[in-house]
Amino acid sequence: MQRGTHEAVPDIRNEDVLVYINGAFFPRAEAKISVFDSGFLVGDGVWEGLRLHDGGFAFLEYHLDRLFRGAKAIGLEIGMTREEITGALRETVSRNGMTDGVHVRLMVTRGDKKTPSQDPRLVVGGPNVVIIAEHKRADPEVKERGVSLFTSTVRRPPPDTLDQRLNCHSKLHEVVALLQALEAGADEALMLDPTGAVATCNATNFFIVRGGEVWTSTGHYNLNGITRRMVIELSRADAIPVSERPFSLTDVYDADEAFVTGTFGGLTPVVKVDGRTIGDGAMGPMTRRLNGLYAEAVSRSVS
Repeated sequence: MQRGTHEAVPDIRNEDVLVYINGAFFPRAEAKISVFDSGFLVGDGVWEGLRLHDGGFAFLEYHLDRLFRGAKAIGLEIGMTREEITGALRETVSRNGMTDGVHVRLMVTRGDKKTPSQDPRLVVGGPNVVIIAEHKRADPEVKERGVSLFTSTVRRPPPDTLDQRLNCHSKLHEVVALLQALEAGADEALMLDPTGAVATCNATNFFIVRGGEVWTSTGHYNLNGITRRMVIELSRADAIPVSERPFSLTDVYDADEAFVTGTFGGLTPVVKVDGRTIGDGAMGPMTRRLNGLYAEAVSRSVS
């Protein structure tokens, strides 16, 4: 059975969650955005995925930094301060009676258009801000058995086409890459950069372990992931050799270990790439070590 890193344990409580839309709360079934919304029309917006852990948000300041930097880069005025966004996040989980094991999706689009168009001058009113909080725990079986990857023919575009460090709503190339991987029988897609070096996966960042060293891509062609950042920082703090560098599929195929990172799943081992078994086909010792360091960092970071 194909199961990716965003596979969650079913939770019936999600049927009744309240969704935040522009300062008001709506039952899940009644939560709606206009068909003239910029995000719906042309994918014009930025977003963040956050985890609620022991009553606080993990790495909240990092997420807010990325949100506001991304909005500034695309000329989008959020219309709320960091404090107001934080207040809206806290109110959303409070109204839903949530304290732990929660995934929150914060989305900001440029707002409603007066007619379907990509032109930002046609926006009427302010941006749309949506917060969806769900009881969501990663399926432990996925982390236990690991995931398989298939290298997609869809490349990550260069920064002058669509900067992949932006956490924006334009994700069609990632969807097509994942569709290719699913058709090939894999769980998720591995994507290369324009030079042919390994970039990232369709929805997570990718690492390999070779000879006790942890490698990940240069960072120029993948999302500026918070979990990716933490793995790099934790490795350095724990005297684990780590580098951001270009490397090829040849390096991947004979790696000792591989894993992917993301806010929802944390660190998930990769056991196969393009049909080749990675290492022993299970979570390796370095991945396990980093997984433990990351779990400790999450507990320390909540605010």
